Amino acid sequence: MLCTSQKDATFNHLRRRSSVAEQRFRKPQAVGSNPTVGSIPWLKTLPEFAVIIGGEVGGQAAGNMAQDTKRPLLEVNNLHTYFFNRRGIAKAVDGITFSVDAGETLGIVGESGCGKSMTALSILRLVPRPAARIVEGEVLLEGENLLEKTEKEMREVRGRQISMILQDPQTSLNPVFTVGNQLVEALRTHNTQGGSHKSMVNQAVEALRGVKIAAPERRMEDYPHQMSGGMKQRVVGAIGLSSYPKVIIADEPTTALDVTIQLQYLRLLKDIQAETGLAIIFITHDFGIVARMCDRVAVMYAGRIVESADVRDLFNKPSHPYTQALIASVPQMERTERLFSIEGQPPALYDLPPGCRFASRCIYAQQRCYDEYPQSFTVSDDHTSSCWRLDPSWEEPAGE
Repeated sequence: MLCTSQKDATFNHLRRRSSVAEQRFRKPQAVGSNPTVGSIPWLKTLPEFAVIIGGEVGGQAAGNMAQDTKRPLLEVNNLHTYFFNRRGIAKAVDGITFSVDAGETLGIVGESGCGKSMTALSILRLVPRPAARIVEGEVLLEGENLLEKTEKEMREVRGRQISMILQDPQTSLNPVFTVGNQLVEALRTHNTQGGSHKSMVNQAVEALRGVKIAAPERRMEDYPHQMSGGMKQRVVGAIGLSSYPKVIIADEPTTALDVTIQLQYLRLLKDIQAETGLAIIFITHDFGIVARMCDRVAVMYAGRIVESADVRDLFNKPSHPYTQALIASVPQMERTERLFSIEGQPPALYDLPPGCRFASRCIYAQQRCYDEYPQSFTVSDDHTSSCWRLDPSWEEPAGE
């Protein structure tokens, strides 16, 4: 175990750098005491995230919401979104379930193509039609099923109750309209109380000021190409937050930002969340951002959630081989050996195997893994994982 001074040093370093690739990792704790992990080759390079998360990083909402026994603000139950094309049926989202409370941040992680963005679009019913269709499931916002609403009713939900920040502000903003025009349009669309144009402009200026844009009155006249990437990302955030939604879906909003701007943007989102009780669904592939931003994490692979846990539990005790492999793939500045990589490719979504979808890339796979999809096993409180290795009947091959 690391001493208190070592923990403080590691925590302070993470505050300076939000990107995992820039963080300073320490030697991992022994994993032999964890019955779900055991002696795992992938975890020889596992960063000491348990120490990193110890301070204000992650878990803020979990404590605040501990006494709240009300139903979650947003619930997604058994959601299926399929693409129908000539090659067959691509199961982009294939039966996922999760929830998020007010004031909480849920992280959704996984490699490209696993269904993260399609999940977000499905919540807002913005899947690309006619190829994509939501074929089954529920999306409950304060108990109301959004999948049963008409398109007119959904327009009242989008932006006003649930907003989405897309990952590329360059394509999210219209290049032929000023920032002010686009902000005022969003405010006018979602304003139910009316108001003059001047009042809308004043609200737009305040929205820019709220996301820490300097000289917001002057920036109202700027076009997107006159702003830096970080400024444009803040403008997109201002548009999303201008109508005071209850839920924000942030789809990799820091992908195009450098490390310094990333940190500023993440702090800004946390500050706004603390002030308003906003619920955030944060989609990313960066585990450093997960450690900083999220209270709970859902790991997706090939259209399904394979592991879900509190952020501390996930980094302390990753129980699914895919989660273990993702964490082991994180670069460490103190090590010089070849970076670990996950061999193989995810299965085609239109030709999924009957068993575990990670089996062909998993070093622990047995015949049962190929034949039957694993049920969701409970690892601990609020920590579940879909892996046959957690079944009491599982037997490791001799010699392992």
